[in-house]
Amino acid sequence: MDKKFSGVSQLMSRFRGWIQAGAALLTNLHLPNFIKGGLYQGKGKTVCVPGLNCYSCPAASGACPIGAFQAVAGSSRFRFSYYVTGFLILLGVLLGRFICGFLCPFGWFQELLHKIPTKKLSTKKLKPLTYLKYVVLLVMVVLLPALVVNDVGMGNPFFCKYLCPQGVLEGAIPLSIANSGIRAALGSLFTWKFTILLVILVLSVLFYRPFCKWLCPLGAFYALMNRVSLFQMKVDKGKCVSCGKCARACKMDVDVTKTPNHGECIRCGMCVRACPTGAVCFRYGFGDGKKLQKKQIWRNQNEQKEMDYTGTDCTAGIFSYSLRRKEQRECRSEQQ
Repeated sequence: MDKKFSGVSQLMSRFRGWIQAGAALLTNLHLPNFIKGGLYQGKGKTVCVPGLNCYSCPAASGACPIGAFQAVAGSSRFRFSYYVTGFLILLGVLLGRFICGFLCPFGWFQELLHKIPTKKLSTKKLKPLTYLKYVVLLVMVVLLPALVVNDVGMGNPFFCKYLCPQGVLEGAIPLSIANSGIRAALGSLFTWKFTILLVILVLSVLFYRPFCKWLCPLGAFYALMNRVSLFQMKVDKGKCVSCGKCARACKMDVDVTKTPNHGECIRCGMCVRACPTGAVCFRYGFGDGKKLQKKQIWRNQNEQKEMDYTGTDCTAGIFSYSLRRKEQRECRSEQQ
């Protein structure tokens, strides 16, 4: 495996928390708006951000791709957003679920909650729940906003309105605290969404990224793109000793040695740091890397053969030299 990729992989996985914090800050640059109780409405809001970040967050510097897609799908004039779809496909091909592992603010927030010291529960036996997010993507994001419309032909953003906890966390709560008018208008819908948020918060302490695993439609879309993404995980079979440490370290329940580009892999790099031989690393580019991997295995085998040959040759040389010296001594003693 290329040493350059291995070194970069170790560096990125080690400083992932700082990268996540930086991405969250860039996604929410307008922090003074939390005090003012208003929204940033500049030109930046016409551009989608890669991760799940509510448009209604006072500090948000861009638009959430899921919210933007629903807004277009539920409008009376349009039924499909080519811009948002193209944007997501582009990001999916370029990065895949690397966005979930490094660039999503809500994913980072769940990880911070999971660091709270308490008993942690495994999600390995709950793998069927991972398919729920695909249902949410298809039904609540695509179909319902386009098909369930009012008298003027407009549909609701069903996911944002009834399920997304990020909207309450980043939007409703800070805006209601700073704005008395919004606070007075809160009703049963806010109670419902706040309850969902509380459930997600509690689950995040016990389970690793429960919303990402089970409910996030953006994660579902990027998961579909993981296998064709240019950003991939690679395992050097020549270095792998099948110790299983990478699989045990993965909190997304993925065995990178068997399915390196599994839909649930968020490229967090935990397997990279856990591997004792440096066999696991990130790889970026076209192709599946099999030629590179075969070339590396061939190189490792040749190096081993050279070492074996050199060792054998040295041993034979030393033995031959010792034998000649012994014969010379015997000849001298006979002559004397």
